Amino acid sequence: MVKGNMKTTRIELIRTRMRVRVANKGLNLLKTKRTSLVLAFFELARQIQLMRGSMRNSVVRAMESSKLAELQAGRIVLERIAAEQSHISAGVEAKNVMGVRIPTVGVERRAALSEAYELISVPTSIEDAKRSYMNLFNMLIEVAEKENSLRRLLYEIEKLNRRANAIENVTIPNLIEKAAYIKGRLEDLERDQIVSIKFIKGKISGA
Repeated sequence: MVKGNMKTTRIELIRTRMRVRVANKGLNLLKTKRTSLVLAFFELARQIQLMRGSMRNSVVRAMESSKLAELQAGRIVLERIAAEQSHISAGVEAKNVMGVRIPTVGVERRAALSEAYELISVPTSIEDAKRSYMNLFNMLIEVAEKENSLRRLLYEIEKLNRRANAIENVTIPNLIEKAAYIKGRLEDLERDQIVSIKFIKGKISGA
């Protein structure tokens, strides 16, 4: 810490001590936020792990249902009905989680055929396969969204760690050292003044 140009006044001492208190409050807020984000991170990681297990089962069911649909209805019918299915588009929005912007994916379906027509014209085996794959698709979207949220939370946690470490290990120690230095200089000045006053009194008394 450079001390050459440092002000060693009582006002500067008060200001420095106030900055120490503010820095400590800010550090506590950062640590509280970091703890909340870490808890959210582990909860999200747990959800993703559970969903990945369910997704593996959904992949198996979807593949089995498509094989059954092909056996019962034939490949040509299966491909024709697949071409007539609804078109899907996705949009990304953002939600705020403890100050962190988390993207969310919204899926919109535009049906090419009416539901009533599909119920009549689409074989049950193909309809089952369709539901299985739609369920798998929705799970893939949700897992991807949660994994992206997990990365955002991790980035924010690391950023908070850097800020908290800088305040705790650099800013606050420097301010405390500065306050101690100013206090010491003020005490030295006060002692010098006392000595000077005694010397002057002694001179006056001797005169």
